Amino acid sequence: MSITPLAAVPPARLVTAPDFRGRLGRDARSGHYAVPHRYRLHLSTACPDGLRLAVGHALLGLADSCPVTFLPALPDGRDGGHAELRPLYEASAHHYRGPALAPVLSDDWSGRIVSTHARDILRDLDRFPRTCKNPLFPPGLESVIESVERMCAEGIEEAAQRAGRAGAGPAERAAALDALLDALGRLERRLAGEEYLADGRLTAADVELWVSLVQLDLVHRCHLDASAVQRIAEHRALWAYARRLAGHPAFGRHLDLDGIARRHQGHCQGLEAAGAAVQILDWAAHASGSPDASRR
Repeated sequence: MSITPLAAVPPARLVTAPDFRGRLGRDARSGHYAVPHRYRLHLSTACPDGLRLAVGHALLGLADSCPVTFLPALPDGRDGGHAELRPLYEASAHHYRGPALAPVLSDDWSGRIVSTHARDILRDLDRFPRTCKNPLFPPGLESVIESVERMCAEGIEEAAQRAGRAGAGPAERAAALDALLDALGRLERRLAGEEYLADGRLTAADVELWVSLVQLDLVHRCHLDASAVQRIAEHRALWAYARRLAGHPAFGRHLDLDGIARRHQGHCQGLEAAGAAVQILDWAAHASGSPDASRR
């Protein structure tokens, strides 16, 4: 198992944690092969990457073959990480002193980390033997899924952050909002008359987009003005799609609204704007089996 050298890690990760990029192969020669009962996921569903993995894991039906350890919404370690993950980090990186961050795919046989890269982990979970017949990454759809991943990362999440960034000038915020609305418009047109994003079936593309829409409404919206949120909410097909997926048990039961709010409050350094009062979806009303739904 190897760690990406620090020189190859993007600057944002240099101050957080080493980037473990081990992969699961399909046979023993890979070192880490997709065998049941060997690996474990550690994640917080308040974190976007953790939520993606929790939904994907549930869709694949891997509860027995790859168990999940759910972590608190806010890290509880003195270093800013999760105390429960520190032994894994210390066993996997010599003299490790940084925060023990989630998500993590660990190897129970060795007691070490395989990967901390959420998109790699989701692809590797798709390699596991399973009773579910439908893969998250069907052959022939990889390019479509990667396109959706880029659109969500750049066109939705990054654009929404720039549109609500404290200290940004009006022109910068307007340009970012235009980029966000353009991405939402393209996705709206794609979903017009379609149930899912790719080939009429539920794939990793839908997991990616749904989590991005959750973040857009529950987190990024709080830093936008009310008129911007109203323009975002006008994408009727997109939000109907988000609402429908929230009713799917694999999605809705992992939607921890309280945890997402607490994580946002704990991490956010921006200013609240009028959009905070203009919620797009009543997620608690639509989420099937969510922790918040069970308390209603």
